[in-house]
Amino acid sequence: MSVLLFGVSHRSAPVEVLERLTVSDHDRPKLVDELLSSRAISEAMVVSTCNRVEIYAVVDAFHPALEAVGEVLGDHSGMTVNEMTRHAYVRYSEAAVEHLFTVAAGLDSLVVGEQQILGQIRNAYLSADANDSAGRVLHELAQQALRVGKRVHTETGIDRAGASVVSVALHRAKSLLTDPATGAHRLRTAVVVGAGAMGGLATAQLAREGVTEMSVVNRTVENARHLADNIAANHGITVHGVGLDDLPAAMAAADVVVSCTGSIGSVVSVGAVHSALAERNRNGESTPMVICDLGLPRNVDPAAARLPGVHVVDIEGLRGHSETQAAENDTLAARSIVAAELADYLTHQRQAEVTPTVAALRQRAADVVEAEILRLETRLPDLENNQRDEVAKTVRRVVDKLLHAPTVRVKQLASTPNGDHYAEALRELFELKPGAAESVSAPDRLGTTDSTGEQGDR
Repeated sequence: MSVLLFGVSHRSAPVEVLERLTVSDHDRPKLVDELLSSRAISEAMVVSTCNRVEIYAVVDAFHPALEAVGEVLGDHSGMTVNEMTRHAYVRYSEAAVEHLFTVAAGLDSLVVGEQQILGQIRNAYLSADANDSAGRVLHELAQQALRVGKRVHTETGIDRAGASVVSVALHRAKSLLTDPATGAHRLRTAVVVGAGAMGGLATAQLAREGVTEMSVVNRTVENARHLADNIAANHGITVHGVGLDDLPAAMAAADVVVSCTGSIGSVVSVGAVHSALAERNRNGESTPMVICDLGLPRNVDPAAARLPGVHVVDIEGLRGHSETQAAENDTLAARSIVAAELADYLTHQRQAEVTPTVAALRQRAADVVEAEILRLETRLPDLENNQRDEVAKTVRRVVDKLLHAPTVRVKQLASTPNGDHYAEALRELFELKPGAAESVSAPDRLGTTDSTGEQGDR
């Protein structure tokens, strides 16, 4: 069984394509069920963030599995296979594992080194586990990926600046709000649209940026008020929780608006922005309105960016920004950790794959010994019990000593290139039928708490 990855990300596709392929938390179980309906796929996990959509599948045949993934994603997005493959990347076996480790390390993120992707990978695994679509392979892969990410952030300075898409977007907003004559910027009031994990990240970042008054706007007012109360208590600033009907009024009084929901369709309409602009004009407000659209699909009606005095900062506009890059030495150190962890993981997996063959060989030897002891008892029925026991122990010791070197050596060789050929030769020589995967111990589940939180690759 091998791992197949089919993905699109900010590196390979425009936002329009990512929007069509994005998978919500609500749709994820259905998508996974459809993947598992293919005979070629035995396990599946979907990582979906504002910057990527990736499917990791455990497969026994590459082409049938790839075809199944294409059909499922095509039905989900309304895109043809040709449309998707123009922007997609496919990784298989070791390359798929290496890619996930690289993603977990923050090396493939829009903002290199951001930590939120770790929470998103954890959520993807937990969702797959709850849907019974993650077995031994994906369990071990997800756990190792999380360990790789944590090690990179612990042992390197790749996230030294604590950068995220939110912080980079707000820096861009500040530059748009800066008075060119004095160099001073105005960032005292803000609106955050969305009260989920990303909304929590945005409100906390705004508080650190010096915002003293904030409104959290959400479809469910109770959720908006809950987040507002937490931010107010933790940062000592004034925060209001309101519903979507109050969005135009809140925007009219704000220096910056950050929208980060997972809603399908525009949450910030051009009409709401127009109403807010009209109110600002009546109040004599001359500074531009800056809206940071960090949602996927996009939250802000594209027409809003064409209104006079409105600047929209979105994911597309942040690509390649200098602040999204990490220091070269930290990046190199992170890549070294990924390479070392990948080698260790592959060694462990190759050795684990040969374990059933070794177990089958030892079982075959044990069966032969037992059969010969029974034959000895038939031919020499007058043997004393102690004599029979001593003969049995001697035979078993001889067999164990004969098997020790080849079984140890085949495990060592399994970790080398083409090491599976040695196990295959062993199976052929001794006519072995290794036990099913169920004979391998069931994996422990991931822990219930992760220090990275639950924000995604943003």
